[in-house]
Amino acid sequence: MKVLRREFLHLATAVAALPTLACPARAQSYPARPLRLIVGYPAGGSTDLVARIMGAWLAERLGQSVVIENKPGAGTNLAVQAAVASPPDGYTLLFVTTTNAINTSFHAALPFDFLRDLAPVAALVELPFVMEVNPSVPVKTVAEFIAHAKANPGKINAASFGTGTVSHMAWELFKLMAGIEMMHVPYHGGAPMVTDLIGGRVQAGIDALPNSLAHIRSGALRALALTGPARSAAVPDVPTVGETLTGYEVSGWTGIAVPAGAPAAVIATLNREINAGLADPRIAARLAAVGGRPIQVTADQFGALWRRDTDKWAKVMTFAAGKRE
Repeated sequence: MKVLRREFLHLATAVAALPTLACPARAQSYPARPLRLIVGYPAGGSTDLVARIMGAWLAERLGQSVVIENKPGAGTNLAVQAAVASPPDGYTLLFVTTTNAINTSFHAALPFDFLRDLAPVAALVELPFVMEVNPSVPVKTVAEFIAHAKANPGKINAASFGTGTVSHMAWELFKLMAGIEMMHVPYHGGAPMVTDLIGGRVQAGIDALPNSLAHIRSGALRALALTGPARSAAVPDVPTVGETLTGYEVSGWTGIAVPAGAPAAVIATLNREINAGLADPRIAARLAAVGGRPIQVTADQFGALWRRDTDKWAKVMTFAAGKRE
């Protein structure tokens, strides 16, 4: 009996110690503290809304808060620089878009290398863009807009949500293909651009459709065309630019990156949870409400998308430079 009692007490002591021993292991698992998600756009725009939707989802799934840090400026480059300077431990996330692929070639010198210093985690959504004008502009179609621009060379203010952004490059490609000249007016994000467009301080703009949809429906802005490959169910009567300018197509993707060197297991965890969110009916409905089409891919497939668009926009800029010479 003494032996049995001694063995029982030894076993009971070991079992009682298990929770205590397991706690440090759980504390060391990812994530053990809040994450921050850096967004290179002002609060309130469509990209910011997508970031907040997915940030809330990640917080729910990972059991840690995700703090959104809006850091607009320099065509999203300030946000990238902040992320690159952070430890590669998976606790700093960066909201990336097509604009980041454009900036790789648009800016002659950057304090970072987008393809080298960041690691792709997961894509989020594809956002449609819309070419729109203040209702005072006497045009209703892309063809009429081109004719108006040719009759007023250099006099139309064409706004974008930042120098070097996909909005800016969409205008550059449009000018090249249409053979027109306009004055580019950059803003620090879509929200302030739309405010000035509605107020008539600029005549035309290219914006993410979700950001402008309510204003288009109210009549405060007039949609001329979508820049992507197809029409949108949100505005079925609005054609694409390509229906007038054959071959014109500009669409934008969004996603999440981390500083290069982050653990592969962390990237795998984030990719799995983000894709689970994109597949969740609640999240899909919220993203659809802001015009987003979910893109569920692996981290490697997202990286391939980065490289493809980096090459594409480098060629566009080389062609544009040649046209100006």
